[in-house]
Amino acid sequence: MIRCILTDIEGTTSSISFVKEVLFPYAVSHMHDFLTEQWENPDVQVQIEAIATEVGSPVSTPAQASAILQAWIAQDLKITPLKALQGMIWQAGYESGAYKAHMYPDAPLQLKQWKASGLSLYVYSSGSIAAQKLFFGYSEAGDLTALFSGFFDTTSGGKRDVASYRTISTSIGVPAKEILFLSDIIEELDAARESGMRTVWLDRENTLAPCSHPRAQSFSEICPEQI
Repeated sequence: MIRCILTDIEGTTSSISFVKEVLFPYAVSHMHDFLTEQWENPDVQVQIEAIATEVGSPVSTPAQASAILQAWIAQDLKITPLKALQGMIWQAGYESGAYKAHMYPDAPLQLKQWKASGLSLYVYSSGSIAAQKLFFGYSEAGDLTALFSGFFDTTSGGKRDVASYRTISTSIGVPAKEILFLSDIIEELDAARESGMRTVWLDRENTLAPCSHPRAQSFSEICPEQI
């Protein structure tokens, strides 16, 4: 029996275009100014040190850090300090009202119904936990953060690594077989299934590509008790 639902964000609860066409460009355009203004911020410096560890050399100026981060963004790399700093920049955008996070209408509706039915809800995304909370806190459907019992990011491991899902299962305290993972990425679903989790592929574009996982075009088509 499914007791918990673990969901991805991009392409699953929300459109990929919002992240790629709104959030990423906003972070790119504000990265240098943010680092210059917040360089002495202890939270920022923690991430600068993490960048230095990642590249194997000191990072001593905002311009140097910005260049590295811009390159990582261009390569669409899922590196933890990048995600953390993006989250800090996105927070300013959300709080200023520059944008609200896109949500497919069926997602918040079904999440609320699952929560009301007694299922525990969790998020696993390559974006930082702070960015995830901002996403659901400033969504088009309002503040949805209270629906979730926990958030997981790349500090739990890569989304295509089986060990990551085992780590999450242990952290939640529920056997993997009682957790349903939702994603639009088949390789992520493969890893989750290998860990013992149940899976559903969100094929919102109706690609009908070959896939060995149960498929749904919307959250409203997913019946956890039948999976």
